[in-house]
Amino acid sequence: MKIKLIILLLCCSLSAFAQDLVTPFKDCNLTGSITIYDYKNKKWIVSDNADSRRETQPASTFKIINLLIALETGTIADENAIVKWPGSTDTTLYGYRPEIYKDISVKEAFEVSAGWAFVELAKKIGRDKYAHYLKLAGYGNGNLSEKGADFWNFGPFGVSPRNQVEFLIKVFEGKTPFSKRNVDILKRVMINEQTADYTLRAKTGWTRVDGNDIGWWVGYVERKENTYFFATRVTKKRSIVNADFGNCRKTITINILRQLGAM
Repeated sequence: MKIKLIILLLCCSLSAFAQDLVTPFKDCNLTGSITIYDYKNKKWIVSDNADSRRETQPASTFKIINLLIALETGTIADENAIVKWPGSTDTTLYGYRPEIYKDISVKEAFEVSAGWAFVELAKKIGRDKYAHYLKLAGYGNGNLSEKGADFWNFGPFGVSPRNQVEFLIKVFEGKTPFSKRNVDILKRVMINEQTADYTLRAKTGWTRVDGNDIGWWVGYVERKENTYFFATRVTKKRSIVNADFGNCRKTITINILRQLGAM
């Protein structure tokens, strides 16, 4: 009887430390997955292994590597480079986020996710250079056959959550084909939050493909004692209304990172 009681208490104690990787998605009424890498313990924490390896368009999370490629190719000198808005200066013509349709620095375009600015950079970079650096970096499936300039939003180019995390680990370790200077610029631009305990670097993404909404939040939390890399991807049918879709990319991630003690 005593042995059974000890086993029961031990199981209860262990379960108290287990991470709940499912409920945060259910609370948001969304399907998807979170892929985390605990750097210190060399441990993968994955809510859905199959989904973590499934490729979809990276949407605006592509701005992470896109910024590096723009810097490395000399398309821009630094994050303060200005991208000229090619459209009308009459912002009343733009019903959705009219404040982003203006001449804008690359840094601000990254932070507010002004996709048009990175489309303009992509036109200057060219597909051959993208193919070269994406292959060297080991990012994505290499399929750049999409005709549109923003191949990261539409078409067959895809990346998995696990691949996103693997690339961020390379960035952190300085093992990318990009110069230290350019990686340092990226790290500054990626900062979302900085406290006495941690620095959060991340980028959101959202695209609409084949009747589906695909939402991402990708990044890493750096603490003195450890670093946690993450890629969260959520999906839903566009026909299903969910006003919290955008916010849930972050709330799901933060919930689980807090369970791990990362935040």
